[in-house]
Formats: sequence, C-alpha cells, structure tokens
Amino acid sequence: MPRYDIQPKSAEAYVDLVNQAIIEVEELKASYEFDMEDAGAHFAYLNPLLEQLQTLRQQMAEGSYYFDSSDLPFMEIANRYKSLIPFSSLLAMINHTHRHGLAVDESAP
Repeated sequence: MPRYDIQPKSAEAYVDLVNQAIIEVEELKASYEFDMEDAGAHFAYLNPLLEQLQTLRQQMAEGSYYFDSSDLPFMEIANRYKSLIPFSSLLAMINHTHRHGLAVDESAP
C-alpha cells in the first residue's frame, strides 16, 4: 500500500495523489455495488466525494487550480465519514498539500 504521510514535492506527484484518491473512491463504490449492502447509504457521501475530487482534477488539468489556506470542499465529507473511508489519510494529505503547498527541498541548489 502506498504511503500517504509524505507530502508531494512536485505538481506531478500532487496530481498523482488526486488521481489515486479518485481510483480509491471508484473502487470503494464498486465494492458496495457488488455487495449491495447499504449501498445507498454509502453512495450518499461517496458520490459527492468523487464529484469534488474529479472537479479538483479537472481544475488541475485546466490550470485553474490554486493552492489556498482553506480546506478543500471534500474535507467536510472526509472528516464526517473518516471511519468509513479507508483512504482518509490520502484525502488528508491532499488537503494538507493544498493548504501548505508542495514539500520543496530547501537544500537543493
């Protein structure tokens, strides 16, 4: 399993985290669809989470994304359903990077 406790150092790595989060949501949705166990209850938070991540990814692709000191919109969902989202640390790292920027190596020439 990938580590989500290391802040990305490049825009490409940051985009990769967002792409991974989208995959994680899609896979979790698929598992609930397969099991059909309380799927509707889970989709109530997974669908908006997926939409917000896809919007973030689209903004990155279009060049309209910018870092900001406030939380990303999906953090309300991520915090509320943290115990039901196995990749909540990934979402937290994406948000941390959004708020604090990329991890720039200060010692690099």
